[in-house]
Amino acid sequence: MKALIFTLALLGLGLWAYSFYFLITVFAISFLVFFHELGHFLAARSLGVAVNTFSIGFGDKIYTKKVGATEYAISAIPLGGYVQLKGQDDTDPKAKNYDADSYNTLKPLGRIYILLAGPFFNFILAFLLYMVLGFIGVEKLAPIIGHIAENSAAKEAGLAINDKILKINGVVIREWDDISKQVKLQKTDIKVERDGKIIDISLTPKIGEARNLFKESVSKPLIGISPNGETVRVYHTGLSSLSYALNETIDASKLIFISFEKLINGSVPLKEIGGIVQIADVTSKAAQISLSVLLVIVALISVNLGVLNLFPIPALDGGHILFNLYELIFRREVNEKIYLALTYCGWALLFTLMLLATYNDIIRLSGGAQ
Repeated sequence: MKALIFTLALLGLGLWAYSFYFLITVFAISFLVFFHELGHFLAARSLGVAVNTFSIGFGDKIYTKKVGATEYAISAIPLGGYVQLKGQDDTDPKAKNYDADSYNTLKPLGRIYILLAGPFFNFILAFLLYMVLGFIGVEKLAPIIGHIAENSAAKEAGLAINDKILKINGVVIREWDDISKQVKLQKTDIKVERDGKIIDISLTPKIGEARNLFKESVSKPLIGISPNGETVRVYHTGLSSLSYALNETIDASKLIFISFEKLINGSVPLKEIGGIVQIADVTSKAAQISLSVLLVIVALISVNLGVLNLFPIPALDGGHILFNLYELIFRREVNEKIYLALTYCGWALLFTLMLLATYNDIIRLSGGAQ
């Protein structure tokens, strides 16, 4: 009952802050979790492992339906979900079952297959979302010059404001981000459109200081231009949608690993860690902008969910995979006391991170973050 009251209060607050767009956020988050758990479910059933419960949400169950040996449930707090396999219970690590249809009777490789299926489904979902984005188009900054820095390569070569960059070294430029991918410290041939005429310009970029995604100052080859703010809708259809979706999924995964590395080495402060509140805020605002922006955010969250679940933290899929790899290599299970201690430490770490993320979210939304 308490969980249901909490959910109703959460929905009321969300609807007050974001109107019906908050319902889109709740649906998106629930669907991402559903798809993750569906991966575990299908993998488990394919190996004959019984599934006791498949729940969307946590807390009190507000709807249940028994189909075969599995209880399907919708629980009160729609910000997560779980699949409870026979013989596996993260809330009670001691509980094990060795029936023929139990998770525990599988070989380590079989268990790893089930554990990997959840994150894998998140990557598949992101890939499919990026394919859809390719067909409906994504709003990007147009490759039109809005400012030219003094003493820059662009200034010296004669580039002008409102020049539209068409090609760099023969590579077609469709949107602004394509430019930096082609800029290297070497002679560069640029084809631009100016007042309806096509002009060829050659220049050599100069090393300059720029800010990366993490607001760090980095030295890199620069032309010395910035966009004028116009946008263009970029499409990736047919076979190109496959390469686009694959590249975007890989790039999103790399970004999460790099972000984690920056967090560990201190380049990104702990106050930048965000949680479910920030996810709800960003997703609800994205829904207000356009469908394409919403899909980009949902795809990023899906990749994030897949990558984070692979981290070797006990209580996450990655932690369980680590335990099974130990058993596979050393031909014996992890000592029970060590297993329990690491699992409880994993839960403590996750709970601490959740509290920190929620605190940061509240400070950020209240305007207290600097």
